[in-house]
Amino acid sequence: MRTPQIILRLSTLRNIERRQFEARPSLMERAGQAAATLALSLLAGSTRPPLIVAGPGNNGGDAFVVARILRQSGITPLVVFCGLVEKLPAEARAAHEAWIACGGTLHDDIPAGKRDLVIDGLFGIGLARPLGGRHALLVERINALGCPVLALDIPSGLDSETGRVLGIAVRAAHTATFIGLKPGLLTLDGPDHCGVVSVHDLGLDIDAIDGYSVSPALFSDQLQPRLKNSHKGSFGSVGILGGAPGMAGAALLAGRAAQKLGAGRVYVGMLERLAVDPMQPELMLRKPDEIFSLANCLAIGPGLGQSDAALKLLRSAIASTLPLLLDADALNLLAVHPVLARNLSRRPAPTLMTPHPAEAARMLGNDTATVQDDRITAALELAGRFQTATLLKGNGSVVALPDGRWFINSTGNPGLASAGTGDVLSGMLVALLAQGWPAEAALLAAVHLHGAAADACVASGNGPLGLSAGELITAARKLLNHWITAAA
Repeated sequence: MRTPQIILRLSTLRNIERRQFEARPSLMERAGQAAATLALSLLAGSTRPPLIVAGPGNNGGDAFVVARILRQSGITPLVVFCGLVEKLPAEARAAHEAWIACGGTLHDDIPAGKRDLVIDGLFGIGLARPLGGRHALLVERINALGCPVLALDIPSGLDSETGRVLGIAVRAAHTATFIGLKPGLLTLDGPDHCGVVSVHDLGLDIDAIDGYSVSPALFSDQLQPRLKNSHKGSFGSVGILGGAPGMAGAALLAGRAAQKLGAGRVYVGMLERLAVDPMQPELMLRKPDEIFSLANCLAIGPGLGQSDAALKLLRSAIASTLPLLLDADALNLLAVHPVLARNLSRRPAPTLMTPHPAEAARMLGNDTATVQDDRITAALELAGRFQTATLLKGNGSVVALPDGRWFINSTGNPGLASAGTGDVLSGMLVALLAQGWPAEAALLAAVHLHGAAADACVASGNGPLGLSAGELITAARKLLNHWITAAA
């Protein structure tokens, strides 16, 4: 199984660079060589010289190294330099001099003509201010060229820490990133600007790791085939609390997902009384207060509402000793009842929550924009404050644990932006908990599987437009069985 990739924050990267200051070949030379190798593969069969845009810092130095290596390989690029030679950092200035010494020339602006490839070396991971003036105009013109762009380390204009667009950002088809992944490549706006990301470790053995990308290798020890001598009691009993009048579908979707992801029994405690789910008659519909004595783990929130009855159920769920997942209106109720929030943080049993950005903002007492401005920090704050394994949903969902560890998931697509998909995720997650998965593994597996199921639906032609929550369930079941078989 694919090994999870390391993710490095800016401060860690800067420490690595300082320790490697005297390395030979230099990190800039290694980065340029790695990017040039990728560029040559992208240029196979091209008859037009590539365009390279070099900026005023070390990212521009990387670009000059790429330009020199391409020229030495028989392809002479057109290089636009947006900066002052005398203000270049020492290593970047040396790379510029080497480019000039090998016969290279510079342009002040993007020459007219069609291109097969643009290499973006304008700004790298150190950018912390919105682009403006000439730099913004260059990015706008790069995006308007209508050809593939290869970004060096990170697309110019993208915040490497958060994935925020700083005014305007290059939309790359490929990003050659160096040493390790950066958070901004994976979350918020990053995936829309990075294209295909390749990681080039530059021959370094990294001993400092901030986070990881999610992959099945992180939970492979739980992917065990079932014993033939099994019965429904072997695989746990899920309890789902929610389904207020007008929102019954949310609880039923969660229950259907739990049943098809392997829970032995699924009890749904509906605030709106229903006799049976005609689409999934295997679900056992009960009065909500009956669920606590029937289940070995709970999910509360799908279609819960914020009535007095919902609040009473939430109090009981938090007071229980069962593993507990909170989502949707359970989180909104927490935001306005601080006593419940304090009780939640003291629970001895495993506790998980899966907020979207608006729910996270309510619990943190700020706004959605603040959460989205730094998704990792927001997720870690939630995990620490409530002592819960936390999934902050969104593009590049962030998993944060109370001990400070964090992960970013890269599966999924815009087909998930439809009603009910979060309820399906809740059902999938609680199904794994019911079967005895540890909370951390269950959360990582559920978010990865949820996104992978959406990707499988799109690959088969069912989405992203119009992908429904219910379609995810069967796709997820198929994938999970495939992963178990592959791991055996």
